Amino acid sequence: MQLQRNSRRHGGRLPAAWDRADDRWTVALWLLAGAMLIWGVICVIGLVLTHVIDTTPLHSADLGVDVWFAGHRTAWWNDATAVGTGMAQTATVVAVTAAAALALRWRMKRWYESIVLVVAIAGELVIFLAVTAVVPQRGPPVHRLDPAPTTSSYPSGHTGAAIALYGCLAILVLWMYAGRPGARIIGAVLFCVPLIVAFSRVYRGMHYASDVLAGGLLGALWLSLVVRTLLPGRRSARNTARLSGRLART
Repeated sequence: MQLQRNSRRHGGRLPAAWDRADDRWTVALWLLAGAMLIWGVICVIGLVLTHVIDTTPLHSADLGVDVWFAGHRTAWWNDATAVGTGMAQTATVVAVTAAAALALRWRMKRWYESIVLVVAIAGELVIFLAVTAVVPQRGPPVHRLDPAPTTSSYPSGHTGAAIALYGCLAILVLWMYAGRPGARIIGAVLFCVPLIVAFSRVYRGMHYASDVLAGGLLGALWLSLVVRTLLPGRRSARNTARLSGRLART
């Protein structure tokens, strides 16, 4: 009964599929199939960039973005983008994910929202690593402001992780506190973080602009799949009543 009351208070209801183990396996297989499809799409784009477009004017324009930023760097922007890229560093992502997962567990009195967040982060990381194993890596030939493996470029892992983490947090806040002005403000701020990270990565010479766009696409596709699969929208009265009955018995 506590779970039922808590769900109503915060506006987020568990999907009915989560009540049965066999349905959970179906959800897991659906996410796996989606991850494989996203991996395929990002790999195809990467192979086109590295084997087809790399000798065309499009590649020159892609490189031109990095060259322009490298030629217009200032001390202020160097410091500002260091903060921006730091918001999606591995250590930061792990720390924010852990803290947010614990906060969600405390606030919602259940682990479900925390699981959604972890699935968003872990899935993005797995897809990213799988893509880098297939697509040849090449960084822009400009001075880099951060240490990084020379083989690390496509797609931008920082950008993908930022969308998965901060985008998921924004959606969870809006889902839990739908209709509240404060939730919309927090959500808007969180949605801006990936844009800051993406800009910072290109400015600092760590990626081509196309790498950042690909990382953003990866993160957005995966987050969209996770949200549509694990976070239900508004339900019919019949489904809501059925779900409330199941939750009341837990």
